[in-house]
Amino acid sequence: MNRRRNMTQHLDLQALPEGCIANVISLTSPPDACRLSVLSRVIRLAAESDAVWDKFLPPETHEILSHSATASAAKSKKELYMSLSHMPVLIDDGTMSFSLEKWTGKKCYMIAAKRLRIAWGDTPLYWQWITLPNTRFEEVAELQWVGWFEIRGRIATRMLSPSTLYKAYLVYKFNAHSYGFDYSPVVVAVSARAYGFDYECPSLREIVDGGDLKHTAFLAHPEREINEADDLQFPKEMADGWLEMKLGEFFCEGEEDEELEMICCEIDISSKSGIIVHGIEIRPCDRN
Repeated sequence: MNRRRNMTQHLDLQALPEGCIANVISLTSPPDACRLSVLSRVIRLAAESDAVWDKFLPPETHEILSHSATASAAKSKKELYMSLSHMPVLIDDGTMSFSLEKWTGKKCYMIAAKRLRIAWGDTPLYWQWITLPNTRFEEVAELQWVGWFEIRGRIATRMLSPSTLYKAYLVYKFNAHSYGFDYSPVVVAVSARAYGFDYECPSLREIVDGGDLKHTAFLAHPEREINEADDLQFPKEMADGWLEMKLGEFFCEGEEDEELEMICCEIDISSKSGIIVHGIEIRPCDRN
């Protein structure tokens, strides 16, 4: 017993072959690999190897990047991981972006406004497609005026990381002349539907009237007093000045062949103007 304990106490990780060290580190996490790399030169070589960082990249990474018009300049798997966790890549003709959550390597997406189903979005009288600085996509949608506000999006669940809780957010801001969003609430939802579902079956009105949309939200902070007991959601301002509204969440088991539908629409018809829609972001979060 004593001899076994002594052998355990004197086990030197650095004495192992680099491949063995890499295998051990690949069973940890990206932050752990970065911390271990400062221990010694031998461990750093293993911790920064492609063998380790290939395990941290989603298996579909290279297939996803094949849909991007921009080729990756990364010289190693670690460099690719770091690049994707800090700089989203445009895919599918610039209508979607792909990135990685930096702590876990889980897949993140943002769907451009151009790819969303926006009521009357193709009618210039109601919506204009404009270019703004510091945006992820070539164009964003600016509301001129509308009497019925409705935005819907979809994404295949097989594109998401398995065993992961995802949340979806509408990303937007207001221009200087916006009105109608601070006193008229909207309903928001995320739900799984059959792959290839028809937006019109059931209709959005049937969904609303059926009570399937559980969350009520204000896209702008209302000027009037709101009862704190009401179950209401409000936007959060991000560091870049854009607002985000949580639409809902979904736990991806990894075996579903479905699509997530994401909805933001008003409850009652009312005049609105001035919202600028960037897109819908789908990103992983802590299940707790």
